[in-house]
Amino acid sequence: MLIKVQHEDFELSLVSDYFKQCGTEIGAVVTFTGLVRDFQHQPDDKERVEALTLEHYPGMTESVLTQLAEDAKSRWSLNEVVIIHRVGTLYPGDNIVLVATASAHRQDAFNGCQFIMDSLKTTAPFWKKEQTSHGARWVDAKQSDQSEVDKWLTQKVQKNTKDQKVN
Repeated sequence: MLIKVQHEDFELSLVSDYFKQCGTEIGAVVTFTGLVRDFQHQPDDKERVEALTLEHYPGMTESVLTQLAEDAKSRWSLNEVVIIHRVGTLYPGDNIVLVATASAHRQDAFNGCQFIMDSLKTTAPFWKKEQTSHGARWVDAKQSDQSEVDKWLTQKVQKNTKDQKVN
């Protein structure tokens, strides 16, 4: 696993370089990249976001991200997981987060990536503050984010095995 919390930007090529080192059993790689939007998280807000500041709890944040990756690997047949999350002040269009999963089969890679991203939004100790022309405000997790995690937690998962026929 590759888990990082950093100020620096990241390149998607890091994922392919990392997964190439993991062997030829990998048949699918799924990536998610989150970007800073230029509008607030509320659908009825018309203010433009000028900057987003992300803070975290060092040590604890990496531990939570590692646990999320391990949870995903226990639920699906994932060969490897990459999670990179940025902190500091970011601007519209900047990368925030990269989640990538690799597996022998695409469905495991898709499910693992989505599970990690959904769970990260509600469990990882990050704090977000949006800066607009009207001032700054802290952003709370949305109920819809928790609802997505709850779906995963109630879902029964069967790992793909070599004996199963999968597409």
